[in-house]
Amino acid sequence: MTDPLLAELLDLALEAARRAGALLRDGRPDDLAVADTKTSPIDVVTEMDIAAEKLITGFLAEHRPQDGFLGEEGASSPGTSGVRWVIDPLDGTVNYLYGLPTWAVSIAAERDGETVVGVVDAPMRGEVYRAVLGGGAYEGDRRLAVRPSPSLDQALVGTGFGYVRSRREAQAAVALRMIPQVRDIRRGGSAAIDLCDVAAGRLDAYYERGLNPWDLAAGALIAREAGGLTGGRPGEPESGELTVAASPGLFGPLQEILEDLGAWRD
Repeated sequence: MTDPLLAELLDLALEAARRAGALLRDGRPDDLAVADTKTSPIDVVTEMDIAAEKLITGFLAEHRPQDGFLGEEGASSPGTSGVRWVIDPLDGTVNYLYGLPTWAVSIAAERDGETVVGVVDAPMRGEVYRAVLGGGAYEGDRRLAVRPSPSLDQALVGTGFGYVRSRREAQAAVALRMIPQVRDIRRGGSAAIDLCDVAAGRLDAYYERGLNPWDLAAGALIAREAGGLTGGRPGEPESGELTVAASPGLFGPLQEILEDLGAWRD
């Protein structure tokens, strides 16, 4: 890596994610309870989400006090350096609340609005995914590559569902029509991990409506650096309206069918 700033940002993201992952893994109380809700009564925040975000922002601010932040649990500041950290301290909170292992810490760094570093630490998997713009994607020492593109009817596709009832109903209707047209559908509960699973070849593709920047920033970079394509509706970038990630030969057909099914509508 020739850019010293990117090397610094990657090292800081890896260490911040490691510390937050250890806190979440080792510090989870037996009586963990919901501390707050967001979009609906089932879209929850725990005390550990809040503690992990404070740990991450405190660590990063100590080393780079001029940087900005955008965090799921409220961290927001513009900064003056041109670098902004986009943080999901606990992606997969409901899984974590129930003791399921599919959750992760997701940290991305943007430079002048472009995502240049992404780290997703999944402690219960013992896996740390990372990518730097133009430098490939890795899990540990293993360089990641998306699977060769299958036909749509042979694709294993990941997705997710929101927590607002009307959106869930619309997403379920889309999934119902998708299932006969693909190999199968998986719903893991963590967008960051789903995007990394595309990068690692564990999923052929992934789509979801309703993601926030902190849900997708790190994982989307990792998927792209592993050779995948990411976007939203045809001709648009990934966003809260729709996020699609897939191997190159599958991306267009999946994007087209999602457009036809109205996957971007509530």
